[in-house]
Amino acid sequence: MTKHVAIIGAGPAGLFAAQHLAETGVAVSVYDQRPSPARKFLMAGLGGLNLTHSEGFEVFLKRYRPAHEQLLQSVRDFPPAALQAWSAELGEPTFAGSSGKVFPKSFKASPLLRNWLKHLGQNGVELHANTRWCGFDEAGLTLLKTGDGPFKAHRFDAVLLALGGGSWAKLGSDGTWVSVLRDQQIEVKPLLPANCGFEIAFSDHFKERYKGTPLKKIAVSHRGRRVIGDAMLDAAGIEGGVIYALSAYLRDTIIANGSARIEVDLKPDVSLKKLAARLNRPRGKQSMSNFLRKATGLSGVAIALMREAGPLPTEAAALAEHIKALPLVLTAPRPIDRAISSAGGVSFDEIDERYMLRKLPGVFVAGEMLDWEAPTGGYLLQGVFATGRAAALGIASYLQD
Repeated sequence: MTKHVAIIGAGPAGLFAAQHLAETGVAVSVYDQRPSPARKFLMAGLGGLNLTHSEGFEVFLKRYRPAHEQLLQSVRDFPPAALQAWSAELGEPTFAGSSGKVFPKSFKASPLLRNWLKHLGQNGVELHANTRWCGFDEAGLTLLKTGDGPFKAHRFDAVLLALGGGSWAKLGSDGTWVSVLRDQQIEVKPLLPANCGFEIAFSDHFKERYKGTPLKKIAVSHRGRRVIGDAMLDAAGIEGGVIYALSAYLRDTIIANGSARIEVDLKPDVSLKKLAARLNRPRGKQSMSNFLRKATGLSGVAIALMREAGPLPTEAAALAEHIKALPLVLTAPRPIDRAISSAGGVSFDEIDERYMLRKLPGVFVAGEMLDWEAPTGGYLLQGVFATGRAAALGIASYLQD
């Protein structure tokens, strides 16, 4: 008899698992609490849909933390090349940009999602919108609630939970599943903001004058790690690619110490020695701001940020050091609902090699619900797809048993 699997959550992990199971002849029903599927996936596509990354694979694997072997093996089994091939099969060939990030050639998520949903429909996958998962009853049946209707208990041969993390609640990842699983004595690590901005105690004048201003081509360092890229200042602090890349370490430092210090190199393409030589010229009657701008090419916002960090040194070598390692103190990460993704989730100790919960036989977990995180740049989606595929293979194995 045909087996029937319920997938809770119509994000990339859930839909990818649905595709694999449906292609093997399993009847698949996908339930999502939002009116339409893959809303966060579409939101990610507004910036071009960074599917994966083209860097060396061993370096790629080091982007995941904690580096749980089960997660890494799932990515090995479904590497970036496989995700690119899948996208091409759905009519969306990919390309790698100058940064190594991989995108569909259309540079959008919507064409890929349309083709994907069409393919799922052709394989018999049923999508049920506006349906919330409410846990399990005493008999182990799955409780679902559609719209304002009553709870209904459903029997399935297996259930995959792919409910996302705790960021962007309005798109569906609201983290309400945490208490449901903890009630089942399943260890869930606290959900924390990842790939997020951080708060800085800027002066009122600086907040008003420079909120929404970019800092182009800077380098940010924290405890031996250095990232080059862009950032954005706002009224509360700083965010952007260079900050997201370090966010896990910055967040953990703040949790441990109450704050985190970064050093910002405002001229990463100019050596300290060359910068000091430029600053050793006579200033004459120029204001310090004009002198800095003409001697170094610093932008107005960069000079203002230097002043925010404290009095400017007057000696050329010290001023150059200030530009190359401007200290800023981060006081808190942004709230989780403003983060791109989240850390924490179901402990890998709670699942077996098939991604099945040990305490709930027949119930599987995939995607951002699990306890892992990765920076932006394609690593997040790669991990989500890889664990969705691994869980689908685990379900197929379970159904055969």
